[in-house]
Order: sequence, then C-alpha cells, then structure tokens
Amino acid sequence: MRLRAAILACLGVFAAAGQDTEKDLATAAKAYENKDYGTAFTLWEPLAEAGSAPAQFNLGLLFFDGKGVPQDFERAAKWFERAADQGFVGAQRNLGELYFAGKGVKRDYILSYKWFSICAAKGNETCAEHRDIVAKKLSASKLAEAQKMTRDWKPKGGS
Repeated sequence: MRLRAAILACLGVFAAAGQDTEKDLATAAKAYENKDYGTAFTLWEPLAEAGSAPAQFNLGLLFFDGKGVPQDFERAAKWFERAADQGFVGAQRNLGELYFAGKGVKRDYILSYKWFSICAAKGNETCAEHRDIVAKKLSASKLAEAQKMTRDWKPKGGS
C-alpha cells in the first residue's frame, strides 16, 4: 500500500509531462496493487527511462523485493539513485539504507549519511534517526566530509 500512496502523491508532479504519463503511473500503481507486477514493470520502465522519479523509485522497489523481476539489489540501487538524484525522498531513504547495509552497492557510511541527511532535511523523521545512527560510525573527518557532500548536493533534472 505504501507504494500506491507514493505514486499517487507524486502524480501531480508529472502533470506537465502529459496526461499519458499520469495515466500510466496510475495504471501501473493499480496493477501493482493487484499483484500484477509484470504489467507494473512494463508501464514503469519506459517512464523511468524517460526520467520519471516515481517510476524510477517504483522500479527500484520491484528489484529490491523481487516482484515481477528477479531480486537484484544492484539494479534497485541504480533506480533509487536516479530518483534520489531528482529529490525523491523515498528513494533517498532507501539509498541511504542500501549504502548502510552494503546491499547492491559497496558499504559506504559517508554516502549513507549524505542520503539520510538530504531526506531528513525534508522533514523525514526516520531519515533523521538513521542519519544520527550513521554519524556515530564516522570519525570526525569522515563526518565533516559527509556533511560537505550533503551541503553541496543539488537535485538533478528529470521529469
């Protein structure tokens, strides 16, 4: 259900991209809700390739959970990163978790801290809690590096 809520929350962001994008996102969300993961994947993939952050996030979830596709943490991380780079909070949170655990990416507490911090700055309390946990694993110099990366981050374009 969290997936459907995430998609529906983002539909307005993509109104400018055209009604077909909105329709495909909504249709894919309904397919996912009905456990028709293959249809959801088929609809989300071209949108994700075209730069849709919600579609990128949702493909990341499919690969992370192995729903409709083989479980693949590397591909999940790739899609989460593309969405996170555009400012998609759920993807930022998930990417922070992947870097913390070393799933699909090399374990990197600096990058984990960065993504949790960016997400926390948008008011996400879970990310703030995780950021604080990661901070305890970093030396003072590594924490300063992570904080600088966080300050320097700017969202990339997309749709």
